[in-house]
Amino acid sequence: MMIRGIEHLTLPEIEREIESGGRFVYYEYCLSLLVVSTRRPSVIYFLRGDDWGLVRGLPYSLLSFCCGWWGLLWGVVWTPLTLFNNLCGGCDVTPEVLAWLHSREPEDEGPETRNPPCDAS
Repeated sequence: MMIRGIEHLTLPEIEREIESGGRFVYYEYCLSLLVVSTRRPSVIYFLRGDDWGLVRGLPYSLLSFCCGWWGLLWGVVWTPLTLFNNLCGGCDVTPEVLAWLHSREPEDEGPETRNPPCDAS
């Protein structure tokens, strides 16, 4: 799972940020070409409490606004949906990402059990 914005944060730091208003979101974009349309999610972004989700979603909104309308039926349906989601700050997936991060956290074990010695035989 690709998450932007948590590169140098530990799990307790992320949880403190979430308590102060942080959240994990993704944005959507729609691309269309006459009879073919696609609606895709972006990577997941970590927004701190003082970050505006609207600003991060602007590139995806502009892409959808320029290239999403051109598909018959689905381009016309999906483009307003993606614009609405992005302009509202993105789709919040904080509980799911936190559960995933907790499942990936290593158990608090001693150093001898984390890196067992190599068996040279």
